[in-house]
This record gives sequence, C-alpha cells and structure tokens, in this order.
Amino acid sequence: MTILSWLAEQRIQEAMRSGEFEDLPGHGKPLQLEDLSGVPEDLRMSFKIMKNAGLLPEEVTLRKECVTLEKLLAACHSNGNTEDGERKELKSQLTLKRLRLQELMGQRGFGNSSAFSDYGDKIQEQLTREE
Repeated sequence: MTILSWLAEQRIQEAMRSGEFEDLPGHGKPLQLEDLSGVPEDLRMSFKIMKNAGLLPEEVTLRKECVTLEKLLAACHSNGNTEDGERKELKSQLTLKRLRLQELMGQRGFGNSSAFSDYGDKIQEQLTREE
C-alpha cells in the first residue's frame, strides 16, 4: 500500500468514527451498481459518460423505439384491432427503424461482429424487460 493510499484510508476511518458519513443520501441502503458486463470493455467508459450526460447512442434509441413499436403491433393484434391503416403505419415505422439500425451498424463496422450481435441481443432483452 502506498503512502497516499494509507493516508486516504486513515482519513476515511477518521470520518467514519466522527459520523461524517451518516447524513449522506442513501446511507444504510445497498448501492445500485450498474451492470456493464454486456458492454464491450472498450466502450464502457464512453457509454457511462454518455449515460451520465443523459445521452444514449443512436443504436440504443433505435432499439428502444423498435421494442415500443413491436409492443404496439402486438397490442393491435391481441385486441383484435383490424384497422389496416394503423397496423400498416406501425409496420412501416418499424421497418424504417430496423433499416436505419442495420445501416448504422454497417457504418460502424458492427454488421458482421458476433460479439456486437450478442451485445445487441442483451440490449434487446434489457429493453424488453424494463418496459
């Protein structure tokens, strides 16, 4: 342990003994750790920075929109909604989003990457589970 690490540890121990950490938000609650295991290691930091800034990569936004459109289409079918205009419009929007996503993946060189395909599947599962 370096002297700097030792000094930092001593200061933390002093602060804990004097109760300086007791009034912090989230005190006594488990930490909400982010699961970044599905994100390729070289993209984790950039994704975290974008997330903290409230931004999402375009491919994530497109996938989320596709999931929403798929759910709307499923709702149309399960409710017996036979309005061809509404279903046709939803299908058209979904097709456009999927094409844009494929184009984007091709531009970024992820079209043939099995690792990125697996990562995309994990994103899809996460989006489906959250909504």
